[in-house]
Amino acid sequence: MKRVLPPLNALRAFEAAGRLGSFKDAAAELHVTHGAISQHVRLLEQWLDAPLFERHNRRVTLTPAAKAYLAAIGPLFEQLAQATAQYGVPETESPTLSVNAPATFTLRWLVPRLAKFRAAHPEIEVRVDTSNGALESLEARYDLIIRGGPDTFYGYAMQPFLREERLPVCSPALLARVPLRAPEDLRHHTLLHTSSLPRLWPDWLGSARIAALRPAAALTFDHFYLTLQAAIDGIGIAMGPTALVADDLAAGRLVTPFAGPRLPSRSYCTYVPDDKRDDTLVALFRAWLEQEGALAPARADT
Repeated sequence: MKRVLPPLNALRAFEAAGRLGSFKDAAAELHVTHGAISQHVRLLEQWLDAPLFERHNRRVTLTPAAKAYLAAIGPLFEQLAQATAQYGVPETESPTLSVNAPATFTLRWLVPRLAKFRAAHPEIEVRVDTSNGALESLEARYDLIIRGGPDTFYGYAMQPFLREERLPVCSPALLARVPLRAPEDLRHHTLLHTSSLPRLWPDWLGSARIAALRPAAALTFDHFYLTLQAAIDGIGIAMGPTALVADDLAAGRLVTPFAGPRLPSRSYCTYVPDDKRDDTLVALFRAWLEQEGALAPARADT
């Protein structure tokens, strides 16, 4: 008898989407676009003349008949994989995503969260370079670049994903030694500066209406992450960006001695080259950044 088989690529897309419960995750596993998965599933539904998924606003669920179908064909894919493995499967390189981001952001926000992305997508290799340079000055080409914004650059698609404000932060041990009851008490402390951000303290002191205040001492670092580390170590008081010190505040390594004023700050944004807009890996990483950014507190609590 002639075998009657459905379109195998469509069947493969359905099996991945049904097993993972997500068109997006199926696209990542099969290294195709979300649209390709949708097209394959529609093709299989047309071939079977029956719906496979119930489509909601941002999710899909299997129909009862499709659950039974998946339970029947799922083991067949596993048997096929095992049979193929007996003949040896050629090694393939992991799909790689190249990212460029500022050093302090990478050290204090991105790296602590990358394990979550790796756990969700172990097949994707993420390569991160750090730089504060303008997009047009980068010598290498990257799939995704993280910078402040929102700005417009020709040839790039921009999307904000993380907001922040700036306000003074210090170690609880320092606060215990020399209390800060009011902004005027800063005259008894060392203010920590970063050479690339010289206006942070003057702008905050002006907002607090104590622009003429003279601190006990000042210490300047060439990298912002050194300034924040000095605050954690109790050397002085830094102007902390709420997004980058949120983990330290939650862990009690830093505290915010004043509720305000709070300086507005630029958001963190992703900048993706136009030819990478529809890239599956870029879309996955960008969506993950937006999800993590939405989890961040909008304000740092005192």
